Amino acid sequence: MPASSPRLDSLLTGSARPFTRPGSHSAIDKQPRQDRLQVTFLGLAGDEQGDLRVHGGVDKAIHHYPRDHYPVWAAELGAHPLLEQPGAFGENFSSSGWCETDVCLGDRIRVGTALLEISQGRMPCWKLNDRFELAQMALRVQQSGRTGWYYRVLEQGAVAAGDTLELVERPHAQWSVARLSAVLFDKRLEPGLLRECLALPLVPNWRRTLEKRLEQREVEDWTSRLQGRSEG
Repeated sequence: MPASSPRLDSLLTGSARPFTRPGSHSAIDKQPRQDRLQVTFLGLAGDEQGDLRVHGGVDKAIHHYPRDHYPVWAAELGAHPLLEQPGAFGENFSSSGWCETDVCLGDRIRVGTALLEISQGRMPCWKLNDRFELAQMALRVQQSGRTGWYYRVLEQGAVAAGDTLELVERPHAQWSVARLSAVLFDKRLEPGLLRECLALPLVPNWRRTLEKRLEQREVEDWTSRLQGRSEG
């Protein structure tokens, strides 16, 4: 169990707008909100996603990124304006005290009057490269395990900065977000471990990915996700 119930330091939303590459859109530039926001099954009121094929939806309603990682990134990358305040990674929730090793798939968390469930870790994409102006930023996030995680909304409600995040149920204590993501991002193929993962309540795209690995006996190519298609 996590050692404490952290407070939600910052609550952030963003609007979709044209992004760096031709035809691309993103709402990764999230800004702090001081008001209490409604939490719906699709996320926070006023929050948008730039590409609904890969972002948003019920299984990615809210993105949580630990503030604990910011000093580590600053030590690795040097001074960077994005790291001076929460929102650098497009997160909706920013808090200190919980990292990927502290929370598990399926954890149910009460915050404000909403009940959330951890649905998956983040699969970083090329938009982080462009946002940070670092060609390998998405890969670095993936390899570091500092990805953050997503929630689905089980009970709609309202939330504000300062609310406590309270763990109320943990059905899969052996499967931290860090452990599960490490399997997903491993180029080695371990059929037994993949079958163990497939017994978990995975989101559909993670399930398809791991099933395909078992069937084809190879790990998929991540180039398009991490670097983007050459035509933009």
